[in-house]
Amino acid sequence: MKSISQLTDFYYNKLYPELKILEEERKKIKKRIIKIGTLYLLFVALISFFLYKSFSLDILAFFLIFALAATKWLYTYLIKDYNIDFKHKIIAPLISHIDKTLNYTPTQHISSAAFNRSRLFATRPDRVSGNDYVKGTIDGIAIEFSDLLAEKKHRDSKGRESWETIFLGLFIVSEFPKHFHGETVVLPDSAQKIFGDLLGGWLQKNNGSRSELVKMDNIEFEKEFVVYSTDQIEARYILTPSMMEKLLAYKKKIQHPIYISFIGGNIYLAIEYNSDMFEASVFHSLLEYKIAMEYIQTLHLAVGIVEELKLNQKLWSKL
Repeated sequence: MKSISQLTDFYYNKLYPELKILEEERKKIKKRIIKIGTLYLLFVALISFFLYKSFSLDILAFFLIFALAATKWLYTYLIKDYNIDFKHKIIAPLISHIDKTLNYTPTQHISSAAFNRSRLFATRPDRVSGNDYVKGTIDGIAIEFSDLLAEKKHRDSKGRESWETIFLGLFIVSEFPKHFHGETVVLPDSAQKIFGDLLGGWLQKNNGSRSELVKMDNIEFEKEFVVYSTDQIEARYILTPSMMEKLLAYKKKIQHPIYISFIGGNIYLAIEYNSDMFEASVFHSLLEYKIAMEYIQTLHLAVGIVEELKLNQKLWSKL
């Protein structure tokens, strides 16, 4: 697989002509957004003032919710063509350069069935959406990933609908070279970090939505993660000392919360970015090194899971 430095060279050397064209388009769109956005905010402010003076606060609140949703729609509409061009001319070639076997479909995403199979989140979503779907093989290991948004619908006593975000980020599914029958889930250890070892440990053990708690020998791993499994022995068979070290190194590299599960011959990873990672930058130059590295590093981390965890090396025999 290509290194980050090789991808960076490709980004600036091979894609530079397209970047220059897109950069000029970005500047025009930025000015358009600021101009239209200013007029829109003035309109919303005037209507809000009128509603505040003439009607109830409920009507004002309803209008502001509508205005907020309209703001998101307007922004998406203004950048739509620019974003499509960016993905076609920049993201697609980058992915192809990483490995020719990878297929990129900007408008698709990981299925809701795959999300539910992962058992990573106790709440089942009512709606799953996303984009930037990549599928292929790396060194013979099948892998797929995409940006993903999973949401739960709620209704209040007045029947008003709202949506709760369960997960927003990068979702990865890859083959795992060990065979297993049970289900092992590795979650961020937020309980012990917030409540300390005693209370946090009790909350972990008495998590009714999870399988049996598994205590691992690696102290650093225990600080960062909590492990649940339907089979204590199998969990340790999967989470060897070497695998725990690799997962710790991977978490340190991504610097974001990560959820991991081993189910049905696959490893599932949910990396919580709380943003859409492959959307075109509008308010920062596409030629900026920092912006370029965000796209490159995210792609490299997603595809690189195969090499990072040595999934491409037949280190274990299947049971």
